[in-house]
Amino acid sequence: MPHYNLKDKVFIIERLKRIKIEGKPANPRTAKIGDIEYRFGYYIIGKKGRAKDKWVWGQYCPFIPRRDFKKLINKAQKEGTIK
Repeated sequence: MPHYNLKDKVFIIERLKRIKIEGKPANPRTAKIGDIEYRFGYYIIGKKGRAKDKWVWGQYCPFIPRRDFKKLINKAQKEGTIK
């Protein structure tokens, strides 16, 4: 979903389901097959180097305006990302 006043940034919510575990989990009591987790993030158009003018994953914690957050959550619920 696009940032309301910055056309070079889009927010995402990813719904991830654990389908297998490789290696030793950091906390074996909490890592279970079938677990659902969500990742919030953003893509932005790069400004420098190889990323210039390309959509790249945002490397920092996403800051999202309140009005966009509500809209993003509603969109994710409507599309079935958040159940």
